[in-house]
Amino acid sequence: MADAATGPASFWTQANALLRKNLTFQKRNIKTNIRLVSFPFLLCLLLVLLQSLINNELDKPENKCGCTCIDTNGDGQCERVCGIQYSDLDQVSYCPIPSPPEWPPLLQIPAPEYRAVSTNYIASNDFPNESCRRTGSCPAAVLFTGNNQTLGQNLAQNMLRSTFGNFTSTENLASNVLGSESKPQTTNFLEPAFFSNLPIYNILSQCTSNSTLTIPIQISSAIVQQEVRCAQGLRLWRNASSEINDVLFKGYRKGNSERKINEILAAYDFSNSNEKVFNVIVWYNATYKNDTDGGSIGLVRVPRSLNLASNAYLQHLMGQGTQMLLEFVKEMPKPGTELRLDLSSVLGTLFFTWVILQLFPVVLGTLVYEKEQKLRIMMKMHGLGDGPYWMISYAYFLFISAVYMLCFVIFGSVIGLKFFTLNDYSIQFVFFFIYINLQISLAFLVAGMFSDVKTATVIAYIGVFGTGLLGGFLFQFFVQDESFPNAWIIIMELYPGFALYRGLYEFAQYSSTGNSMGTDGMVWANLSDSENGMREVLIIMVVEWVVVLFVAYFVDQLISSGRGIRNPVRSLLNIRKKSISSFRKPSLTRQGSKVSVGMEKADVQQEREKVEQLLLESDSSHAIIADDIKKIYPGRDGNPPKVAVRGLSLALPPGECFGMLGPNGAGKTSFISMMIGLTKPTSGTAYVQNWDIRNNMDLIYTSMGVCPQHDLLWETLTGREHLLFYGRLKNLKGAALEQAVEESLRGVNLFHGGVGDKQAGKYSGGMKRRLSVAISLIGDPKVVYLDEPSTGLDPASRSSLWNVVKRAKQGRAIILTTHSMEEAEVLCDRLGIFVDGSLQCIGNPKEVNGRSGTNLVHFF
Repeated sequence: MADAATGPASFWTQANALLRKNLTFQKRNIKTNIRLVSFPFLLCLLLVLLQSLINNELDKPENKCGCTCIDTNGDGQCERVCGIQYSDLDQVSYCPIPSPPEWPPLLQIPAPEYRAVSTNYIASNDFPNESCRRTGSCPAAVLFTGNNQTLGQNLAQNMLRSTFGNFTSTENLASNVLGSESKPQTTNFLEPAFFSNLPIYNILSQCTSNSTLTIPIQISSAIVQQEVRCAQGLRLWRNASSEINDVLFKGYRKGNSERKINEILAAYDFSNSNEKVFNVIVWYNATYKNDTDGGSIGLVRVPRSLNLASNAYLQHLMGQGTQMLLEFVKEMPKPGTELRLDLSSVLGTLFFTWVILQLFPVVLGTLVYEKEQKLRIMMKMHGLGDGPYWMISYAYFLFISAVYMLCFVIFGSVIGLKFFTLNDYSIQFVFFFIYINLQISLAFLVAGMFSDVKTATVIAYIGVFGTGLLGGFLFQFFVQDESFPNAWIIIMELYPGFALYRGLYEFAQYSSTGNSMGTDGMVWANLSDSENGMREVLIIMVVEWVVVLFVAYFVDQLISSGRGIRNPVRSLLNIRKKSISSFRKPSLTRQGSKVSVGMEKADVQQEREKVEQLLLESDSSHAIIADDIKKIYPGRDGNPPKVAVRGLSLALPPGECFGMLGPNGAGKTSFISMMIGLTKPTSGTAYVQNWDIRNNMDLIYTSMGVCPQHDLLWETLTGREHLLFYGRLKNLKGAALEQAVEESLRGVNLFHGGVGDKQAGKYSGGMKRRLSVAISLIGDPKVVYLDEPSTGLDPASRSSLWNVVKRAKQGRAIILTTHSMEEAEVLCDRLGIFVDGSLQCIGNPKEVNGRSGTNLVHFF
């Protein structure tokens, strides 16, 4: 129709055609794109609004380090005091502390109800009976071992006093062995033992009846009365460190607060110590955890344990009068800081997971839409190869995803979200780039599992929100739990959604720490940290990207858009080189077995003999040769197999229009489906332009035009844009393309009134049918299949369409299916009556009418 193309379109010509079509399609969906991009914008704005509200609350005077008026001497006169006040201890987080307070060193002692007693799991005879728990008098067990029991017991004796020491000053507290059951902090600016309303225990070798007292403790500018109780230290000898390990393991339990508690006060191993060498191993209680950062803070109360052992050894050598006191512990000075909470780091992991994952349903929906509407196979039938389709589609989705992510990061940075501004942008770029590639590959793979857009979209969004919730309320706890095996974390990260969540979690952790400490977030050097999971996440995503993309392409070739057409798994796996038939036309050879022809009419048998003769020739001038082609659909649900086409043989030279008439279910559409590559023949084959439909459909597509029974169009593209796209696939360019499009629109009566520039979704059924015919004829295809082309057309449009088809017959072979004898007589050079899967008669319209009657009613 109009100027012919100069040959099959090249790879880049096909890619250019698809790219132009996609960009036009994208332009038509600008409102959808705006809604898509607005989601992260609105989410970021919500975070900024919440952040502003939180900052306003934190900036109130009561949440800042300020001054207050305190009555320091009880005379009713107040004195202005600035800095941390005992009445407002929360200010310790952000007040400057140039001279931190000195606190007595303490041991971490179990509460009386958790101290070790003789039970069914600790059956040692030297532990007290558990009845002591009812009276709160259980001693605190300290375990000892060593090679020299005399030395070890002597050192144990020196560790604990037998009477209360001097409590007149904080310094004198160091001469006593003090402990607390309170939870330690990450800093010692404020010792929680003196603010928890819990008693402080003085650990003695033996408690007397009057062993509780109250002592004054000065905290900042206030004097606090602190209760001190006696706790007996029970010194128990063990013959080997393995026995201590056994007791400590069995004494490891959870308290009422669900915090892990060890029932043993401490344990010492003096195996490597003697009169000349002091070398001790200390077991200490490090079971307290800080849930905020996941780090152990048990070391805060370790110094006193070490001091007791060192002091005991010194007294053993030099006498009881010698002491090496640990008078106090104190924190390093710190400057004043503002109290800030970065909401984007706290909530960003979950919210940003949803933001990024919402791209997945968008990509998946587009792919499934092309599959559901059969647009992918329509493009393939008009010459679009798999290579250009995959390259342009992948690049198209990658560009959209990259722009989306770029806008997301830029907007988040502009409005000041620490999640973006503190972490190195190059790491963010690498992480997001790898993940969106993995996500696109995954969408290509999953698209093969769906044939309905609504189902695919609903399931995809369920996956999006489910992944975020499982990541936030399950996976994150495993990541934070140091006891959970890292191997299982890696296995969980094989699910791409959890890999994304872990990466965002690491960004959030580093930005939160950087915000509170006034430092940068994640940099490349941090990837080598043992606790940083970003490196393993990047490796997992890169490997999965490659594997998933390969598998997706394999599945796509295997199922060919879900319709089961051809296709060489061997060519995908490259098991062998492409056969030479991919580069030169094969000689025609007889395929399949002959059918019984005894019952065939003479004209049908004559056509079969003609086909057999043509197959013996080395090269045939006929455009289409069907060789005993059959299609049998397998039986299902107990039904027998369905024979759709029964050994059809047919030969069409160029310039001939062959009409196939027959009732519904006769097998006409099944025959067309085999010829255009939608289904594979059960047996037999056909040759189009001397190419075998079983092996060379990609080459046949370049010279084939198809008007399917149902219109396969993009609802948002205009008629002109459809023709431009398919014209480019047929290698039309420049003025020749424009001329062919204009002539096609005029020929099918879609030119006047701007109809050709309206979106196809607004066309009537007849207009869509005319556009489908125009698409099948553009680019001068050598073989055209028209499956009921005039269905739904009014008489005037049908007459105009007939003129187009009659002009198009010149130089090309056309197979046309119809229910209209009038249409067949006007357009077709020969007719074939198709009933129950086989030809009943064949010839020109007059011959067929003469053999079968004037109106062929009995065939329908």
